[in-house]
Amino acid sequence: MDTYKMTIAGVERELVKYPVSDKVDIAAFILFGDVEVTERAAAELLKRCPAHDVVVSAEAKGIPLCYEMARQGCREYVIARKSVKVYMRNCVEVTVNSITTANEQKLYLGDNDVAFLQGKRVLIVDDVVSTGESLAALEALMDKINANVVGKACVLAEGDAKNRDDIIYLEPLPLFVK
Repeated sequence: MDTYKMTIAGVERELVKYPVSDKVDIAAFILFGDVEVTERAAAELLKRCPAHDVVVSAEAKGIPLCYEMARQGCREYVIARKSVKVYMRNCVEVTVNSITTANEQKLYLGDNDVAFLQGKRVLIVDDVVSTGESLAALEALMDKINANVVGKACVLAEGDAKNRDDIIYLEPLPLFVK
C-alpha cells in the first residue's frame, strides 16, 4: 500500500494513495473517525478565520470539521444536504461537481436553514479543497439566499489549490502524477 506521511495541526498521519485517473493519485484524507485531527484542525483554523456567525459545509466529509469549529467557536452550523429530506420545504439548490464524486450532485437547503442563514456572516468549511467546486457551490448557495460569506477554510489544500488566495488552509497536499 502506497502512502504519504504528513503532519496536520501537529498530528502525524499516513494517508493512503488512491488513483483518481490513469495519470493522477490522491492521498485520501478522511476526517471521519479521527477526533484528534478534527479537534486540532478546528482550533488552528479558528485562529486564522475571520469573525463569523455560523459555519456551513456540504454533506458529508466536511461535517466533522464544521461541527467542531462551531462547537469551539460560534456554536452554530448548517449542513447543505445532498438530497431533499421530508422535513425540508421550499428548497434552494445548486449543482456541484467534485473530484472525489463520480457524478454531478446537488446541494439543498430547506426554508428553515435559509431563513436562519439570511444576513448572517458565514464561514464555509470543508476537509480538503482541490478543484474548489464544492466551495464554489456552497458560495453560490449562500449568494442565492443572501448570506454573507466572510471566509472559506479547509484543513488541506490539494494540488494547485495551495496557490489560491481566497482560502484559509493548514497544509498543502500534493497530487501524485504517475
